[in-house]
Formats: sequence, C-alpha cells, structure tokens
Amino acid sequence: MNTFKVSVQETSNNAIVKFEVNQFITKHQSFEFNNVDEAKPSPLAQQLFYLPFVKKVYISGNFVAVERYDIVQWTDVQDEVAQQIEAYLNGGGTVIIEAEAPKKIPVTVYAEATPNPSVMKFVANKKIVTALFEFTSIDEAKLSPLATELFHFPFVKSVFIEENYVSITKYDVSEWQDITIQLREFIKQFIESGKEVVLPEASEKLQNTSTQKDTHFEALDDTSKEIVNILEEYVKPAVASDGGNIQFLSYDETTKNVSVLLQGACSGCPSSTFTLKNGIENMLKQMLPGKVEMVEAING
Repeated sequence: MNTFKVSVQETSNNAIVKFEVNQFITKHQSFEFNNVDEAKPSPLAQQLFYLPFVKKVYISGNFVAVERYDIVQWTDVQDEVAQQIEAYLNGGGTVIIEAEAPKKIPVTVYAEATPNPSVMKFVANKKIVTALFEFTSIDEAKLSPLATELFHFPFVKSVFIEENYVSITKYDVSEWQDITIQLREFIKQFIESGKEVVLPEASEKLQNTSTQKDTHFEALDDTSKEIVNILEEYVKPAVASDGGNIQFLSYDETTKNVSVLLQGACSGCPSSTFTLKNGIENMLKQMLPGKVEMVEAING
C-alpha cells in the first residue's frame, strides 16, 4: 500500500493552513464544513473538529485546509495536526462517505491550442494530478488509467499530464477539428467518473515525488543547482502555460554545456527547440557569466 505523507503549507490567510497530501484523498471533489454536525459525511473532518481551535475544514483533491480560532497560533499546533491527519489516512480512515456527501461540483474541460500544431491542451477546472507525467506509448502508460485509455484512440501519439491539464500530441493522420470535441468529452467524463488519473504509487515508481526530487537536487553541484533554480523561476511558468515542460538533465563543468529535456507541447515543436534553446542559452549566459557555453535541447 502506498504510504500517505502530509506536509504543511502556509496560505495568504494566516488563520488557514493547508495540509497537502502526496496523493488524492477525494475523487476530484471539494467539501467545506463549518461545524461538527455539517461534517457527518466526513469522519476525517469530524475528528479535526474535536480539536478546540478548529473553526472550519475544507477538503479537496489532495489537501485538507483548516481555519483556526484565535486561541492558538498555527506554529504551535500545525505539526501535530499534520501528524494526526497522516496517521488517520495511513490507518485506513474514511475521508468522505460517498452516500452522504453533498452533490459534487460539475467538471468542465476546455481545449486550448498550443504553439506546437501537433499538440492540444485540455484544461480542467480541478486539480487532477499532484506531479507531472509524460507517456509516449501505451506500455509506458501502465501507471495512468487515463493515459492508457487515451492511447486506445489511434491518433494519440503521446500524453502529458500536469496539475489541471492534459496535453495530447497527435499523429498527422487526423486534424484537430475532427477530434478535439471527442477528446474533450472523453477527458471530462473520465474525471467526472472519479477514476484515478494516475495510480497512487505512480510518483514513487517514476521517482517523481517531492522527496525524491529534493534528494536529487541536493546531490547536484552548485552550478547545476543554480541552473535548476533559474529554469524553475523564469522558464517553467511560461512553458507550462503552453502545455509543456522543461527539465534539467545535466551540466558538464568541463565543456560548460547544459542539457535540458523538452516535454509535452514543447517536445517536437517546430519552433520551440530553437526558441527555447537560444532563449535559455542567452539567459543562462547572462545570469551565470563564464559558466555556460551551450544548451542542448532534447525532445522527450
């Protein structure tokens, strides 16, 4: 069984703390409870209301947000609350009793074109994964029920999934105007059904968890860490908005060459390889003078 892990995340409201779980605890549904009576559909929320400082509980996707009364400060109790939620989940505790739960919020999915003419981005109004995943064949997609089913469409070449969207790369045998509605409705119905988009153990098996990423980052040399931080802050947000991702692969201190992996809409895009390579190359040369000579962009 995949172990639940809970981390504490601050919010812009100092009365509310978000307890983020490393996997989904609801079927893409959101619930808000104002008191212990309202929380009958959620044994987890009821347990939290037994804490005298808990004012409101909000459960959605892969997190539990708790609002406190002013009788305590979160710094004094947040670690204990995180441990309590983690122990509850790992003990097999029920998060939501489906039969008693309020009616779920409808799922909406819209299609969005990307700079890559072979890729369409399908955006949901809910968070559907806790990490990013790319699958280039049905064999690779065994850890993702959604990607596996998408590969049953003969025109699907690869599937990239991140937070609240799915980027699909098609073969040239089909045109987007002929298949976009079909794919959008399929993804919408899949999410609405409450099926797992990726299996709970997917991140761990693909070495994609936050802990594994942090361990890998700490093992890097200082220049590689600087490169990763620059990519995370300046490049990834723009790339993600187009349905893609860029991933640091390696840095050679001798040749001063950097290798990056282009994923999703960026992979195989006629313009992105040149644009990203030169854009990133110029940025790294300016921000890390004397440390970077060339950037090699590899398609995922």
